[in-house]
Amino acid sequence: MTVTPPQVPTHLPAQAPVAMPRPAGEGSAAATLRAAVVQYEALLSGTGAVSVEANVAAHVVLVEQAHALGARLVLFPELSLTGYDLEAFGGPGASSRPTPLGPPSPWLSDDDARLQPLREVCARTKTTAVIGAALRAADQTPRLASLIIGPDGSVRPVFKTHLHGAERDLFVPGSGPEIVDVDGWRVAFAVCADAAYPTHAGAAADAKADVYAVSALYTGGEELRLGLHMGARSMDHRMFGLLANLGGETPLGASCGLSGAWGPDGAAVARAAGTGTEIAMVTLGRSRLLAYRSGAGA
Repeated sequence: MTVTPPQVPTHLPAQAPVAMPRPAGEGSAAATLRAAVVQYEALLSGTGAVSVEANVAAHVVLVEQAHALGARLVLFPELSLTGYDLEAFGGPGASSRPTPLGPPSPWLSDDDARLQPLREVCARTKTTAVIGAALRAADQTPRLASLIIGPDGSVRPVFKTHLHGAERDLFVPGSGPEIVDVDGWRVAFAVCADAAYPTHAGAAADAKADVYAVSALYTGGEELRLGLHMGARSMDHRMFGLLANLGGETPLGASCGLSGAWGPDGAAVARAAGTGTEIAMVTLGRSRLLAYRSGAGA
């Protein structure tokens, strides 16, 4: 199922899992996990810091729409708050931490005030959202990150492990996938090129991940590569796979679309229809996961 949202106004080895708070009365492990994969075309891509607030506003609308469709997990693409505009992170003022008196920065921090609308919508809807951003940690270490915003409004960053090209000049790599507990489902997070390395998904599997969630940018001509990566990672480790692809035009070329979900047999079970902004919904079933892991579904 895909939903095209209305136009939004522009106003290591895997780490131990962290349990995101869930609504009172829920069991320790849900039989299903309803997930929204958001293929997202960044607003004002190429304008750096100016784009952050516009994209935050658009993300809020999309989280609300996904929640209305029953989503408990909402996955956005790589660098979804700016678009894949690496030059913005090295320009004048780009390395500065946002301050009330200084120019706005395309870099974010864990406690960045610009994230407040997203923290509020996740707390209000009890949803976990995964947002793509360039992050400067408290010690100013530059990271290419996914920011996991929990249903209590907390922010937890996870970092891209396998940097490539110009990314290596801008960011410090992470040390492997990290696991977050969402309704009893163990979700491992990856950023783009991480999915190209079998060892990254292997570390997630060793940490007993149920879902391998990838925030990415795959461009035109990489359709086969995208499908092979996600199908292989899901099938090899008997996990569900999710991939949110950055949509539209990017400095690396036009998106190839194909955001979606893959089953533990490696087959695609949900796909975005086009290459622009869409929400692809999927229901992940624990019984199907266990069937393949036991060999019954092989």
